[in-house]
Amino acid sequence: MLAQVEASASRGQLGAAGPRGLEIAGLRPPPAPGERVAVLSAGPPLLAEIVATRPEAQQALPLGPAGGARAGQAVRLLGPARLDVSEGWLGRVLDPLGAPLDGRGALPRGGRPRPLQADPPPPGLRARLGPRIGLGVRALDLFCAMREGQRLGLFAASGIGKSTLLAMLAGAPGFDVVVLGLVGERGRELREFLEDDLGPERLARSVVVCATSDAAAPLRREAALAAMTVAEHFRDAGQRVLLLLDSVTRFALACREIGLAAGEPPATRGFPPGVFAELPRLLERAGPGAEGCGGSITLLATVLVEGDDHDEPVADAVRGILDGHVVLDRAIAERGRYPAVDVLRSLSRTMPGCLDPAQRELVARARAVLALQQEMAELVRLGAYRAGTDAAVDTALRIAPRIEALLRQGRGEATPQDAAFAQLAEALADAGA
Repeated sequence: MLAQVEASASRGQLGAAGPRGLEIAGLRPPPAPGERVAVLSAGPPLLAEIVATRPEAQQALPLGPAGGARAGQAVRLLGPARLDVSEGWLGRVLDPLGAPLDGRGALPRGGRPRPLQADPPPPGLRARLGPRIGLGVRALDLFCAMREGQRLGLFAASGIGKSTLLAMLAGAPGFDVVVLGLVGERGRELREFLEDDLGPERLARSVVVCATSDAAAPLRREAALAAMTVAEHFRDAGQRVLLLLDSVTRFALACREIGLAAGEPPATRGFPPGVFAELPRLLERAGPGAEGCGGSITLLATVLVEGDDHDEPVADAVRGILDGHVVLDRAIAERGRYPAVDVLRSLSRTMPGCLDPAQRELVARARAVLALQQEMAELVRLGAYRAGTDAAVDTALRIAPRIEALLRQGRGEATPQDAAFAQLAEALADAGA
């Protein structure tokens, strides 16, 4: 793990260890927030990250259990965190420090280590989004069509099928590499996801970075940063990368823990201001590379909305940064339709440029049918609407179930995008549609 950072000759001393982290003195010159230190003891060194600095001391949060930390122990400055990514990482599962989690030995190293904190390509020199891509999920390919290099958020409360949808998207065709960042994942779910959802064939072209829910806050935040760093390595090599990040919310919660420990004041619903600075720093790194690079990072990130409140601070901030949002609705899931995508509330900002005129017309007609059916649903349930009163309503009530059936899709089922549009046209084939 120590190989993933730059060693320094600067040494200090641990002054105190408590609930808010470690207090370190004597490091000269003082380290900047984000740099790593190692607390040296008789056993393996304890890694920690500097989160606040003062003239007389620095505050650090440990990256592991700090039960053995004692005042007076020597502290060594290690410098900024880096990952030595290589092509040999494909098919591997690792933690944010670059240590293997799959029991297959050490990961091979590449050439130039990459910093975990990096800037996105300059906006004036960044390539434009690529061509339309098919994800194999009909609800998304029809109503939230994407382009290569786009960033899309999957917004849902807990238990509505975000992880299952993410597993379906991991098999999307047209990508050279898939990078999965599992932030705050339940420990028992990693092998289930790898073996049941991903499978050996998909894993062979994937890199999985995982920090479980019991990991320290700096490690959970670093899982997202490490996944982005791995994706950037393959993008800069000219490859088309699909980055699946689960979830941005747990990344924000880890940033909140770090910010509060560093003394930031809680502002918006308990989130310190630093959280809303970290979100764009992470998400803006995804997308096309610099002009001439040829590679891209297409990002699909889940956002856990608390209490089905889609206007809570993290969801609201992320929605403003990304290039579109997919809303998963609990009422749709309770009806048994999966994936539970609410197509009327979902939006892809690049969709107008993705589809030809005939496809745009199909999608517009389908949206109008679903919107009218939803508007009249309560009256129909109460028996207040009689068939034949309105021809447009009669048509919507007849066609909407066909569209709903088309949107229902099993976990192992994938549909090419052109075939999905052909099925939609068939569902809309009605004299009054």
